[in-house]
Amino acid sequence: MQGKYKVPHFDAKGESNQYFIDAGVPVTFLLTTFYWENLLYFGMGPKKGADGKLSIIFPMGDKKLSGIAAEDIGKCAYGIFKRGQELIGKTVGIAGEQIACNEMAKILTKTLGKEVSYHEITPEQYRNLGFPGADDLGNMFQFYRDFEDVFDRTRDAKFAKELDPELKSFEVWLAENVECMPVD
Repeated sequence: MQGKYKVPHFDAKGESNQYFIDAGVPVTFLLTTFYWENLLYFGMGPKKGADGKLSIIFPMGDKKLSGIAAEDIGKCAYGIFKRGQELIGKTVGIAGEQIACNEMAKILTKTLGKEVSYHEITPEQYRNLGFPGADDLGNMFQFYRDFEDVFDRTRDAKFAKELDPELKSFEVWLAENVECMPVD
């Protein structure tokens, strides 16, 4: 996995999709993206550094990260079902927003009332952080970063908003979840 774009949780979804294709059943494929909830429950929220300052750490550089609230995924799926036959045989990519990590840090600062900066690391550094799944996530972020144009183009926030009129931006989602945000 090191240094390659092998992302097990992406690859498994692709393999699963192939079963539906091979079976010839009517299907709509739904492409999701980074869940904003990763900041709450997967340790990706702001952390205090050795200097005592809060930062978020991602290997994204200045590239935009497509993200979505987990509840909006279900609402978009429901929107697809409501359209009936229209989307059968299609692939639908959704996002709540595409946002650069430095912008996420500014919104975190505003919402938390504490300064949060964005600290960039390389995908290799991320893969070597030593927590379970770091390889997978490092590769995922490298894919997001290196193929930002393709990835973001296939996750359409405008169409997602048509499917789910209540679709949340990062800022709206954060305002609703600020009390749950662990700040070390």
